[in-house]
Amino acid sequence: MRVVSIHPPAGPQHEGGAQPPHLPHQGTPGPAPYFLYGPYGPRPPVPVNGVAIAALVLGVLCFLPAVGLVLGLIALRQIKRRGERGRGMAVAGVALSSLGLALWTVSLATGVAADVWEGFKDGARADSVLSLRKGDCFTSPGGLEGWTTEAARVPCADEHDGEVFALVTVPGSDFPGDDSLVELGEDRCYALRAAYVMDAWSLPEEVGVYYFVPSRQSWRYGDRSIACVLGREDGTRLTGSLRSDETTLDAHQLTYLEAAEVLNAALDEVPGSDHPDDDVSDDREWAGRVEEAVAEQARLLRAHEWPKEARGPVDELIVDLGKARVAWGRAASATDPDSYWIHEEEAWDATDPSLSVTVREALGLATSPPAYDEGGEQEPEAGEMQV
Repeated sequence: MRVVSIHPPAGPQHEGGAQPPHLPHQGTPGPAPYFLYGPYGPRPPVPVNGVAIAALVLGVLCFLPAVGLVLGLIALRQIKRRGERGRGMAVAGVALSSLGLALWTVSLATGVAADVWEGFKDGARADSVLSLRKGDCFTSPGGLEGWTTEAARVPCADEHDGEVFALVTVPGSDFPGDDSLVELGEDRCYALRAAYVMDAWSLPEEVGVYYFVPSRQSWRYGDRSIACVLGREDGTRLTGSLRSDETTLDAHQLTYLEAAEVLNAALDEVPGSDHPDDDVSDDREWAGRVEEAVAEQARLLRAHEWPKEARGPVDELIVDLGKARVAWGRAASATDPDSYWIHEEEAWDATDPSLSVTVREALGLATSPPAYDEGGEQEPEAGEMQV
C-alpha cells in the first residue's frame, strides 16, 4: 500500500505496496537426460516431458490457468515429436487449466473475485495493512512514512502510529493510476474525518490525515480500498483514541455537536475572495445561508431536553445566536460592498467561538478552540469556526 499524507501537502510522496501473494515461478524445463551406452548396452528409458509436468502442476493448483493451458498444448506437441512420456499429464493439465480459466472468467464477470479478495483480506496476517478496519489503532515499523506493508493492531490506549477513521472504496475496474488515487484519498479522507471526529476541538493540532492506497500489484488481486488514517505529523506516537462520534458520545454531546455542525458547514462555504471588490453578490448570498444556519442551530438547541447543569449555558448561547443571526442578516441585505464588509466583520465578531465554552464545559466536551498559524497557512476546518 502507498502511504500518503494529506497534511502537510508539501513534500515528496512515498510509495509502498501491500504485495499480492507470491506465485510459483515455472522455469524453462532443462534438456532430457543424456545416456551414454556401448553398442550392446541397455536402451535408455524414455524420459517424461518436463513441460507436461509443469502443465499438470499449474492445472491442479489453479495457478495462472492460461499459462497451464498453453504449457499443456506445448507438451502434447513435444511428446509427439520426441516420443517422450507424459501425454496423460499434459492432457490433464490442459483440462484442469481450461476449467480454471473458465471459472476465473465467470468469477470476474459475476463479482466472485471481489468475494475471494475479501476472504483473502480476512485471512491476512494480523500485522498486514490489509487487515485494518475503521477504529483500529496500529503500529508500523516505519511509522507513517515510506513503504509500509505491516501494521500491527494494538489497543488504542497503548502507544500507536495511526488510527483508521474511514475506508473508501475505489470505483471502477481499471487501475486509476497513482495520481488519481492520491487525489481521491485527499478529497474523501478529509471529508470523512468530521464524521469520525465530530468534536474538532478535541483533535490535537499536530495530528494530520494520512492514507494507504492500493498499489498496482494489489489492485490486480481485487484491492479496492483506501484506508484513511490519523497520525502525528512530527513522527511521534499517539496514546488514546481520537474518536468522537455516536459510539463514544452521550446523547447530549451528540445533539450539541450535530446542531453546531449545521452552522459550521455553512461557515465553511465562504466564497474564496481575498480582497473586497465591487461585486459581493456571492458573499451576500453566502451570508444569507449562514443566517439560516444560525437560526436552525438555535432551533435544534431549543428542541432538546438538556441536563440541569447545561440548561443555563445553552439558554445563554441561544441568546447569542440570535444576535449573530441579526448580524448575518444585515450582511446579507447590504446594498453596497463597503457596508457589506462592515456588517460581515460584525457578524464574525458575533459568532465568537468563546461563546460556546461554558456549554462545552457543562457537557464534558473540549473547551480549547483549535490554534492556527498567524500566517494563515492552515485552513480553518469544519467544526472549528464556531461552538
